[in-house]
Amino acid sequence: MRVLVQRVSSASVTVGGEVVGEIRPTAQGLLALVGVTHDDDTDKALRMAEKLWQLRILDDERSAADIGAPILVVSQFTLYANTAKGRRPSWNAAAPGPIAQPLVTAFAQALRALGASVQTGVFGADMQVALVNDGPVTILLET
Repeated sequence: MRVLVQRVSSASVTVGGEVVGEIRPTAQGLLALVGVTHDDDTDKALRMAEKLWQLRILDDERSAADIGAPILVVSQFTLYANTAKGRRPSWNAAAPGPIAQPLVTAFAQALRALGASVQTGVFGADMQVALVNDGPVTILLET
């Protein structure tokens, strides 16, 4: 599992012209783009949620757990793109939807169980993601 996390001052996900998840500009938060590969499982999703929740990348070296920062979770299979050959990425390392969707859901649910305020995109949808990267801070987490 890979999570590309961005510290944001605001973020939103729109599907079909409707905002389905957002971090309002009033608070610092985290945008988590989540990619799943073939050997990922629920245990990895739970460990990744804990890692993200405790990651000290917010102001004054605080974590989302420290300040209750909101988290926007968006599925992102392209995190497993292989661009080693040619000009067209290969998506072979990305898990198919029936494997990935339950793990992205488990990741978001684990964050909620830890106390996070979590909103999500829509798995498999054509999503438009808007964000204001704060810092900028962007970190790739892997299990």
